Amino acid sequence: MELPGLGEHCSERTCKQLDFLPLTCDACEEVFCKDHIRYDDHKCNSAYKKDVQVPVCPLCNAPVPVQKGEIPDMVVGAHIDKNCKYNPAQQKQRIFTNKCLKPGCKRKEMMKVVCEQCGGNFCIKHRHPLDHDCKGSSHPTSAA
Repeated sequence: MELPGLGEHCSERTCKQLDFLPLTCDACEEVFCKDHIRYDDHKCNSAYKKDVQVPVCPLCNAPVPVQKGEIPDMVVGAHIDKNCKYNPAQQKQRIFTNKCLKPGCKRKEMMKVVCEQCGGNFCIKHRHPLDHDCKGSSHPTSAA
């Protein structure tokens, strides 16, 4: 016994499979099988209406709010044209700027490592007074 009124065919033109539990896309409202229900699987033209991601400006790394129904690329483009706070000088900012004062050492650290006795800035390897021939006090407090 056949039930001709049961199920629907997938709207994907390359599939057209008869599915007895068809799924409706919430963006374009077409019917698809389980293999083509995702937006990418059926190349949904209305997927941007349901996309809730917050795009980030590629220049200033600030989140750009997008309202439902707006195309994210257009909103980010408008942000770049109008109120982007991109500063090319800030992009070249280096993280490791604290150079070790021990002669011959070229290491740089992210944070300052200051010797308590002489007040010099050193790398992790030369941070102890005995490791950098400290001249700050007559006797070092550490024997490391």
